[in-house]
Amino acid sequence: MLPREDLLKNVEHRDCLARVIDRANDAIRTWEIVCTDFLSPPELAEVQRVFERLTDVTIVASGGYAQAERQRCAIARSEVPIDASHVELAVLEVAGNFLFDTATHRDFLGSMLGTGIVRDKTGDVLVLGDRGAQVIVAADIAEFLEMSLVQVRSVPVKTRAIDASELKVQPPKVKEMTTVEASMRLDAVASAGFGMSRSKMAGLIGSGDVRVNWKEISQSSYSVKAGDLVAIRGKGRLEIGEVNITKKDRYRVQLTRFY
Repeated sequence: MLPREDLLKNVEHRDCLARVIDRANDAIRTWEIVCTDFLSPPELAEVQRVFERLTDVTIVASGGYAQAERQRCAIARSEVPIDASHVELAVLEVAGNFLFDTATHRDFLGSMLGTGIVRDKTGDVLVLGDRGAQVIVAADIAEFLEMSLVQVRSVPVKTRAIDASELKVQPPKVKEMTTVEASMRLDAVASAGFGMSRSKMAGLIGSGDVRVNWKEISQSSYSVKAGDLVAIRGKGRLEIGEVNITKKDRYRVQLTRFY
């Protein structure tokens, strides 16, 4: 069995990781493939960091499509073959006429939770304008939602299971840019990438709104490097690409911003 308390030392999402470790121990004990609940990006990143150094189990994550934010994991003993198809997901279409009563991501999520399910059983919600939405959920609650999710805001809806190939995923908007900075400080590079003043960026960092590789960073002087992913709550993500030193010993940094 996995050393639960040792693995939980100095982690940020202790309760979440504890539940995943318990599921992994179930997989070890039963020789079966088990699934976790849905994890947020920071939770998933920490789970993957902890599990990548373990040899007893294999863990595979999926959220239904390549860019999915919320994902759940399948876990098995290392001797058991496993891939993303073992992550038990269902895709639901929530169809209705929202032309005169526009519904947001929060509205669809709120209506799902209003049926009595918990947030951990729900993945991404893809809003389709006035036609409704597509939602990704744990497979074991799909049938319940098909029967129970009948209204969003004031709009009657029909909820039905669809194939994952029918997902209407909008690719993220991408902006490529280059900046030249005196250092690789987080506040300097991120302010250039997100197009805001360095002082405003420092404020966001200090308030806990900025994560690097999904880990909260509170120091503006934190040094970033090529390959790092910077995320700001509500403002998208920034990928740090190639870094070169100029003749004046400054840093020329390739950046990709995802909206």
